[in-house]
Amino acid sequence: MPDITLIEADGTEHGFEAPDGVSVMQAATGFGVPGILADCGGQASCGTCHVFVDPAWADRLPPPEPHERLVLETTAVPATPTSRLSCQIRLSPALQGLVLRLPDRQV
Repeated sequence: MPDITLIEADGTEHGFEAPDGVSVMQAATGFGVPGILADCGGQASCGTCHVFVDPAWADRLPPPEPHERLVLETTAVPATPTSRLSCQIRLSPALQGLVLRLPDRQV
């Protein structure tokens, strides 16, 4: 089970374990992490699960699909080179220790 750390914009850290195969969005909402709204339920259509991947982890994830890139262009906080939709990041043992930061708002 991968260890994940989500860091809120104010620096508050949330660390937890989640089963392989679930998305970061599913894991975070299941653990009650504030700051991921997930309005579309993980369909990559709303952008309310926007996260910033820690630079140390950015190259370990597959690049975003074209549709994800388009949705990232509509997020409340402008996307950065390490921005991802957390619904599109599936957990695996290779991501144990993943660190993500949350924007200060999603809408």
